[in-house]
Amino acid sequence: MDSVIKDMNPVLQMLTVMTLFSLLPFVFCCMTCFLRFTIVFSLLKTAMGVQVPPAIVTIGLCMILTFYTMGGVFQQMYERGSVPYQKTGNLIATIDEGSKPLKEFMMKQTRETDLAFFVELKRKTPPKSPEDITIWEVAPAFILSELKTAFEIGFVVFVPFIVLDLVVANILLALGMFMLSPTIISLPFKLLIFIAVDGWALIVQGLVQSYN
Repeated sequence: MDSVIKDMNPVLQMLTVMTLFSLLPFVFCCMTCFLRFTIVFSLLKTAMGVQVPPAIVTIGLCMILTFYTMGGVFQQMYERGSVPYQKTGNLIATIDEGSKPLKEFMMKQTRETDLAFFVELKRKTPPKSPEDITIWEVAPAFILSELKTAFEIGFVVFVPFIVLDLVVANILLALGMFMLSPTIISLPFKLLIFIAVDGWALIVQGLVQSYN
C-alpha cells in the first residue's frame, strides 16, 4: 500500500498530505502527553470545586507543557522527516519517516498488555520487532494507557480534598448546621492548603517528570 502511495501523482500526493494534515488536531490531542495533562487538570478543578482557571487558560497551559515535554520528540520528527524530503521530495515518505519518533515515544508510555491486545487483534502472526508495529496500532493502546494513568493521578489528587470535605462536613454536623453546605466552608481551606503546599508547581512538575 505504501509503494502505491509513493508512486502516486504529485498532485494526488499533495491532496493526501492535506487530508493527513486535517488529522493534526487529533494527533496532538490524543497521541501526545496533552491527553494526560488535560485530564489531570480537569480532575483537579473538579476536586477543588472551582471553575477557575478558565478552560482556555488550562488548555493553553497543557499545550505549553506538551511542547516543553515533547520538544525533543518534535525536533527528532522534523530532522528525520526532512531527510527523505530533501532527497526525493516525497511527502508521503517524509510523513512516514517523521512519525517514527512519535511512535517510539508512545510505545515507551504504553502498557505492554494494552499494546499486545491491539496488535493481536489485528495480526494473525506476532510482529518480529517493534519496528514492524505501525503507529496506528500503537495509538489506541497509547490512548488507553494514558487514560488509565491520568485517572490514577487524578485519584491521588482527589483524596486530600475529599478528606477535607469530610472533616468540614462532620464539624458542621456536630455544630448542628445542617442547612449550610460543607463545600462553601471547605473551599477557602482547599485554596489555602493548595497555595501553602505550592500545589500547581507540585502537579506540573510531577506530570512533566512522569515522562522522563
